Amino acid sequence: MSQFISVFDMFKIGVGPSSSHTLGPWKAASSWIQQLRDCQKLETLDEIRVDLYGSLSLTGKGHATDLAILLGLSEVDPEFIPIEDIFIIVHRINIQEQIYFKGGKKIPFLKESITFNKEFLPFHPNGITFRGLRNGEEISMETFYSIGGGFIVQEKDVLEKQAEPDDILFPYPIRKAIELESYCENENLSISTIVYKNELVLKTADKIDFELNRIWQVMLESMYLGCHTEGELPGGLHVKRRAFDIHTKLIKGTSHTNPEDWMTAIRSTNVKFREILKWVSCFALSVNEVNASLGRVVTAPTNGSAGVIPAVLMYYLVIENHDADFEHIKKFLLTAGEIGSLFKKNATISAAMGGCQAEIGVSSSMAAAALTELLGGSVAQCLVAAEIAMEHHLGLTCDPIGGLVQIPCIERNAMGAIKAINAAEMALDVNPKDVKVPLDKVIHTMWETAKDMNKKYKETSEGGLAINVGLADC
Repeated sequence: MSQFISVFDMFKIGVGPSSSHTLGPWKAASSWIQQLRDCQKLETLDEIRVDLYGSLSLTGKGHATDLAILLGLSEVDPEFIPIEDIFIIVHRINIQEQIYFKGGKKIPFLKESITFNKEFLPFHPNGITFRGLRNGEEISMETFYSIGGGFIVQEKDVLEKQAEPDDILFPYPIRKAIELESYCENENLSISTIVYKNELVLKTADKIDFELNRIWQVMLESMYLGCHTEGELPGGLHVKRRAFDIHTKLIKGTSHTNPEDWMTAIRSTNVKFREILKWVSCFALSVNEVNASLGRVVTAPTNGSAGVIPAVLMYYLVIENHDADFEHIKKFLLTAGEIGSLFKKNATISAAMGGCQAEIGVSSSMAAAALTELLGGSVAQCLVAAEIAMEHHLGLTCDPIGGLVQIPCIERNAMGAIKAINAAEMALDVNPKDVKVPLDKVIHTMWETAKDMNKKYKETSEGGLAINVGLADC
């Protein structure tokens, strides 16, 4: 794994409900089609077959994996596609039983063209194989793995085991938390500043600011949309949207027409202590209700945990610091992204590999460190906050009912956000020298726990709540 994972790798704009089961397969399908174009095989293609394996198969229907494949094969971009177009494209393919490619080419694509295989491929639980045929003969076969957070790898790259070249030299190559802390102490710089200096190797200052602001705007818009949308979530569980009712009670009858005015209005209210928890929960629930309905969110570090970081950042903006501006948002996202990259490099952010500790646990850890920096904590205290948040998510399983990213996923985002705030407050009150568990140790422990965890508790819907509470109960 590279010594540097960009904040823009950790925070990807895409469509719900899952970064590993929706965004990843979508990107894999698009990547495969582009490869066919590059080698001039697409025009000769007359049939496509897709095989899903392991967790992608077991929870693929609930995670909209099949829909994501249709959209990826159709060469539409998950970052920019109008949400309403998703359902138009999928409906057209299902009715006409044809895939349309850019340039006008179309080929048959039946429901039977996607096969759900329960067996697991050896490299990763989220495997997907694309086969392209001409006159019944296979002319292309590629296997991809969706490894969490919207990251994908191709099997041929894994098998070749090529070391990733360090062609790009970063001023602060970081693999472990202890290295990050050392750089910060030696240079007398914050975590966000160290990360920013690394990002400047890849992007200009203006580009970094533009992209970070775009990420925040999507986060803000998903909170706003979730708080202003009522009804039931799709999928058959008949889960009632809760953010709308909570928000209606908190906002006390006022109305707003855009996310920025809405945030300003919340800032201006005299929020009582008891309401703070409700607001934070409302922010987190709202994002994940949007995510569950195939809305646009930001992986943070995954779609299933997309509500934690926006909720904690919004808490800081509307509760802790009414004078906060984009510079505070920027620092928060840079710090959070770096903490997430430490888990990505040394453990996993995939629930199919590590259970929900790898999603909600990591997002809570990211948010705790970022909030601690904004609240004036030292670098050591930021790392302590990250450690505390993860320590109290260790062993958290992934057992979604019906394979949907709804129960218990949505509520867990609210709990993860509250834990992050609590972890930050606890870290600010301790001397880091008295802390017994360093962040690197808890990351290692999380990975060991992930490997020991029974497979049925890792995004298969074959254990826990998923089998004890069925669709009939809902």
